[in-house]
Amino acid sequence: MAYTISGIRFPVVPSSVHKPSQPSFFHGDRTRGASLSFFLNKNDSFSRKILAVKVSPDSDSTSSTIAESDKVLIPQDEDNSSSLTDQHETPDIISEGPESVQNEEDLTLEDENKYNDDEAASSYREDEDVQDSFVSSFLDVNAHAQAETTSVSIDRKVKIKSDEVKSKIIPPPGTGKKIYEIDPFLHAHSEHLDFRYGQYKRLREKIDKYEGGLDAFSRGYEKFGFTRSETGITYREWAPGAKTAALVGDFNGWNPNVDEMVRNEFGVWEIFLPNNVDGSPAIPHGSRVKIRMTTPSGVKDSIPAWIKFSVQASGEIPYNGIYYDPPEEEKYVIKHPQPKRPKSLRIYESHVGMSSPEPKINTYANFRDDVLPRIKKLGYNAVQIMAIQEHSYYASFGYHVTNFFAPSSRFGTPDELKSLIDRAHELGLLVLMDIVHSHASSNTLDGLNLFDGTDSHYFHPGSRGYHWMWDSRLFNYGSWEVLRYLLSNARWWLDEYKFDGYRFDGVTSMMYTHHGLEVTFTGNYSEYFGFATDVDAVVYLMLVNDLIHGLFPEAVTIGEDVSGMPAFCIPTQDGGIGFDYRLHMAIADKWIELLKKQDEDWRMGDIIHTLTNRRWREKCVAYAESHDQALVGDKTLAFWLMDKDMYDFMALDRPSTPLIDRGIALHKMIRLITMGLGGEGYLNFMGNEFGHPEWIDFPRGDQHLPNGSVVPGNNNSYDKCRRRFDLGDAEFLRYRGMQEFDQAMQHLEESFDFMTSENQYISRKDENDRVIVFERGNLVFVFNFHWTNSYSDYKIGCFYPGKYKIVLDSDDALFGGFNRLDHTAEYFTSDGWYDDRPRSFLVYAPSRTAVVYALADKAEPVLVKP
Repeated sequence: MAYTISGIRFPVVPSSVHKPSQPSFFHGDRTRGASLSFFLNKNDSFSRKILAVKVSPDSDSTSSTIAESDKVLIPQDEDNSSSLTDQHETPDIISEGPESVQNEEDLTLEDENKYNDDEAASSYREDEDVQDSFVSSFLDVNAHAQAETTSVSIDRKVKIKSDEVKSKIIPPPGTGKKIYEIDPFLHAHSEHLDFRYGQYKRLREKIDKYEGGLDAFSRGYEKFGFTRSETGITYREWAPGAKTAALVGDFNGWNPNVDEMVRNEFGVWEIFLPNNVDGSPAIPHGSRVKIRMTTPSGVKDSIPAWIKFSVQASGEIPYNGIYYDPPEEEKYVIKHPQPKRPKSLRIYESHVGMSSPEPKINTYANFRDDVLPRIKKLGYNAVQIMAIQEHSYYASFGYHVTNFFAPSSRFGTPDELKSLIDRAHELGLLVLMDIVHSHASSNTLDGLNLFDGTDSHYFHPGSRGYHWMWDSRLFNYGSWEVLRYLLSNARWWLDEYKFDGYRFDGVTSMMYTHHGLEVTFTGNYSEYFGFATDVDAVVYLMLVNDLIHGLFPEAVTIGEDVSGMPAFCIPTQDGGIGFDYRLHMAIADKWIELLKKQDEDWRMGDIIHTLTNRRWREKCVAYAESHDQALVGDKTLAFWLMDKDMYDFMALDRPSTPLIDRGIALHKMIRLITMGLGGEGYLNFMGNEFGHPEWIDFPRGDQHLPNGSVVPGNNNSYDKCRRRFDLGDAEFLRYRGMQEFDQAMQHLEESFDFMTSENQYISRKDENDRVIVFERGNLVFVFNFHWTNSYSDYKIGCFYPGKYKIVLDSDDALFGGFNRLDHTAEYFTSDGWYDDRPRSFLVYAPSRTAVVYALADKAEPVLVKP
């Protein structure tokens, strides 16, 4: 039995079994038992030893005296008097009440007449006392953290040294004016852009003054959720809508009367659980935990917003938060340094769960051992992993996040994910995370929606906080707490797991109040800088890019934006949003558009325009197809090209068909020209490199709609939720040649760095011959899209003089081609202008082929047959 007063739990002798003391509450109460091994299906292959309830006495722990007050101060050792937030003078700030902050510079819009639109205007125009109450709520928590003994996240029981913090520098804002030099068309919208940059600078100043800077502000996970010190565990939660709150779980028999929490005036609930008398933590590692609140919507159990791990018990629907604090000997220790950022990104987009050839959910461990070596062999230098953040609904592809700080437990444990990332680094691969900060799951059982019983907690209230197409909640980026939560989340994955960067999902939805829905972007600049722009969201994106690039200089940020927002990839100091790359999403749409037409209707100029239509000095990641095109309801390029013939004519021991021959040829050409002209980076979704057949369909049951109709499911089958890598490896199938070609493409870029070369010149786009010729770097690319015509002694222009040789040929028999070119042939240049180039040479250009030429002294024969 435990004896408590508000916010304090006195030490007790640990027990291996906590029996329930009262009936279950709705919203997440669980059947309880002594063993936690049933949390996960016993047939799952990943380790469950971390979920065993253990009591590990800590001989170094000391007993403590706890003062009874509305705030519990944790005793402080003389030798550890510095706080995690000691970069700023917290006591001076705390001495100011909310009323004294009202004199600070207002965060309102500068011209209400021009910007005071109900939907688009910045939420910083709120009364200063309301805005600064957000600041003060966390100053109060910082004061509490000052008294803690080097309290850190339970997943990182190491002391943060002051010199480590000082070595991380986030540059101050610049003038924000360089964007006008880069893009003079922006001058016409300087009022909006200057206002936006002013909002960004004022917010940076506020964070600097009240939080000690972005560095301290982004370490919310060291103050909120569960933090461990030498004397016990502190749990804090911001839930201003709750009337009462209690920490419940296996450790206290799910009794809400045992560990009641106290609330400060700003809605931060808190409790301190001192160590047991033998020095062991009050909450054993692997225990299920939730916060039980009395809210305006009733009594509810919620998974802590800052939880680091959550698990769905076998046979149950809701998830449970898991107190994850394994013994030191069970923690994975990082062994390998993170690779430096490569000149060009060649990204292998992947999903751990569907990465097995078998119809099952794959694991972090299997992905580490089986898939990472494959990615390395294929020649990619980065792996982008989807669906890392915990998501209750598997079929959401990871985009309906419920627990933002927790890695998905479907695939394994947090330490197994760390092992995966460390192995990738050993192989020299960057690991990028597909992060979702654009919206959150509308799930009220497991996620943030109605967390404290109100719809305006983390999100905008009403319709502005709901995405009608995605059925999800939309963050209020003007809220101080939301900024802390999301910035801390962005830092958490880089700091704790050693991810090397992010692909930010749904950025277009973030930047506009219409979310890009039912809107066509024509390129008119007024579409980007008006009332429809969500300034708060854009400022958040500027802040998060500042944070990432300041604290993790080698980290990569990629934004998924289909709108073409100007200055998207310009540094924030210069007035831009700060991303490193933009996903060139229009390319995939263009290929699908063309594949719906006859070959005769393809226009070379149309292809060139789409591939090269990107903003000056803004880098793009190009792709012919991603996971979007592989989903059920759509088609991959291979399926568009070859359709049902793929079922019967991909074996080499039987004749091909015209559809198969055309499909394999165009599949290779489309991918190479996309890499050659589309951007400074390249992306491919796993399996598509060899033309993976069919589509992705997550397991799902029948859906019963309110009107009585039924949407059929797939009988919860995993058959089409996997990747048949065996097809690409099979020497007796035509898929093998397509895979070999993709591998050769990657090695071509590795050897010649053509994607990042400033030398790019398109010398020919012949609509009659259906030929495209361009130079990228020191290479000359020749594409003949004609369906029947081959051209002998075809003259092509070039810049560099000398002898050229073939370094990549899509018609090579190794790649499933017809072997119509002699790879030993040499091609000598002749002086004289042709196609606006000072020299030229003659080639043979077979129909439906792509051939790359390089100067003979730079040619790499291995590129022909890797």
